Amino acid sequence: MKALVTGVAGFVGSHLAATLLAERRAVVGVDCFTDYYPRPVKEANLSTLIGQPGFQFVEARLQEADLGILLDGVTHVFHLAAQAGVRKSWGADFAVYTSNNIEATQKLLEASVGHPLERFVYASSSSVYGDHVALPMREDAYLQPLSPYGVSKLAAEHLASLYWENHGVPAVSVRYFTVYGPRQRPDMGFHRFFRAALEGLPVTVYGDGEQTRDFTFVADAVAATRAAGLIGRPGGVYNVGGGSRVTVNQVLDLIGRVSGRPIEIRRASPQKGDVRHTYADTTKARDELGFNPLVKLEEGLRQQFQWQQAAPRQV
Repeated sequence: MKALVTGVAGFVGSHLAATLLAERRAVVGVDCFTDYYPRPVKEANLSTLIGQPGFQFVEARLQEADLGILLDGVTHVFHLAAQAGVRKSWGADFAVYTSNNIEATQKLLEASVGHPLERFVYASSSSVYGDHVALPMREDAYLQPLSPYGVSKLAAEHLASLYWENHGVPAVSVRYFTVYGPRQRPDMGFHRFFRAALEGLPVTVYGDGEQTRDFTFVADAVAATRAAGLIGRPGGVYNVGGGSRVTVNQVLDLIGRVSGRPIEIRRASPQKGDVRHTYADTTKARDELGFNPLVKLEEGLRQQFQWQQAAPRQV
């Protein structure tokens, strides 16, 4: 395997690249350091990879990169680069999402036409489902995203599918359900909650806190992504959920217990684009990828808390 990992300096991308390198696979990592969160955070992620045998890093935007050179000799593409964030995707900022999530994906897929790829894995999101599907969420549900971010991820999924159907690019999509763990982005809930616990600050919870999420530990998300790259069915879509569905209020209790520091909660109005519940049906991933999430929520939270305790302040 020679893998191209886009978004390699990000949360999941850096973990995936590390796993592949540990298996002695060659990795070309690409990242453009978007300004969604501070560059030093991503550079810290990347520092765990730089200098490892078999790793090459290229700083570039996919929209302008020489993709022919990047894809030279590549057998597997893991496309994790994206503009994250539900709440920032409204209004004028949507142009950033169409560029980084849709246009970049189309250009990479187009450049992959004619290359002898074994798999092209696209990292999608549970945000494609919206609020009007039965629980647990199945891959064949009617998709009606609740945010512009979700729309951009679904559009890129459709692009992956049509490039398989029309050009034979062996695209596989994996839908992540709220990934957490060491290196989690600083804007994400667990990261903010632990930072508040460490600094003795209150946290803001949008809504009543009874909304639920299916939380997935990063190592389990990486295992599913790797499996999709090796044995995923081209044209297939797989839910990647950790089986740890709890309310936000329950999470805050757990974080207080793990950190040993009760958290002061401030309530605010629900945010536009936030779905009420997520819960993955992972039957398909289990049957076709052998996916079996191993890390329970409390253990995963302990690992993230230990990392945040030791990490520099900017994260």
